[in-house]
Amino acid sequence: MTSYYLLVGATGLLTVIGLIMVFSSSAVTEIAAGNSPFAALVGQGKFVLIGLPVLLVAARLPVRWYKALAWPALLVSVGLLVAVLFVGDSRGGNTNWIPLGSFSFQPSEIAKLALALWLGLVLGRKQHLLGRWSHVIVPAVPGALAVVGLVLAGHDLGTALVIMLLVAGAFLVSGASTRLLALGAAVAAFVVGYGFILNQDGGDRLGRIMATYGECTDRLGECYQSLHGLWALGTGGFMGVGLGASREKWSYLPEAHNDYIFAVIGEELGLLGSLLVLGLFVVLGLAMSRVVRRHPDPFVKIATAAIACGSSGRRSSTSASSSGSFPSSASRSRSSPRAAPRSS
Repeated sequence: MTSYYLLVGATGLLTVIGLIMVFSSSAVTEIAAGNSPFAALVGQGKFVLIGLPVLLVAARLPVRWYKALAWPALLVSVGLLVAVLFVGDSRGGNTNWIPLGSFSFQPSEIAKLALALWLGLVLGRKQHLLGRWSHVIVPAVPGALAVVGLVLAGHDLGTALVIMLLVAGAFLVSGASTRLLALGAAVAAFVVGYGFILNQDGGDRLGRIMATYGECTDRLGECYQSLHGLWALGTGGFMGVGLGASREKWSYLPEAHNDYIFAVIGEELGLLGSLLVLGLFVVLGLAMSRVVRRHPDPFVKIATAAIACGSSGRRSSTSASSSGSFPSSASRSRSSPRAAPRSS
């Protein structure tokens, strides 16, 4: 039960901190846009209210139910990803949302969980046969490629990379050949690097990578977001400037309540608040690693490892982008929303 309480405790604290920081980082821009200061908070709160009863029910379902749901969940998620290409909304250059009136959702998030369950099922059942490449590849690889390909068709490279990490975690824990894993990683790196970075059509991913790891020459373009994220973290110091007192969220830092919320956490809550959030994520990772090591069912081990790798990859990329050590994964540069210089 230790792993269960660690997961519940860390998740609950992160949810509360997340809602507080979403409100703090978005209230100013929502007022400036003529909306209620609580607009972004209410939007996130809807997902929390939906997720809580689902969590309570999911925690009490037996493992056999998840095994029975694996194939239907994957088929439904693939169907939703196909629907995104025809009726989806485009935000930040990525087509990954399906609108339902005043409510919208990302099918790729459903696909992550569905793919983790499905990989746990198919790899767990064939675990004693995974010494042969044919059993490793079929049907796991085509299923994973279908999900990744549909996400990439919506130009959402960041989510596709997270799903690739999820797939890698599942294969690694399943006992698949390390040579096959290395080959798959090399092929994925080539396809992403050549097809979606070097030869990106009408985008700026290569420019943002060069701006992150090279010399910054465009402070109002490619470097703008990462510079303001660094300034926010630096301004926070050890104790922070205080909850609600961020300067960067006043339309200087784009996506302050979203991709770059960790920068606002660092500015308002300081190094201590940043370490608290990162520490809670570490607790989540440790709890899931305990499940992977101790649970006797291969399905649970593989599915948990996949979810752990996918969620850890997403968290790491978000916090690293805020600190300027990793380029933003959005397909378009989110440059300066206001041309004014930064005040000190």
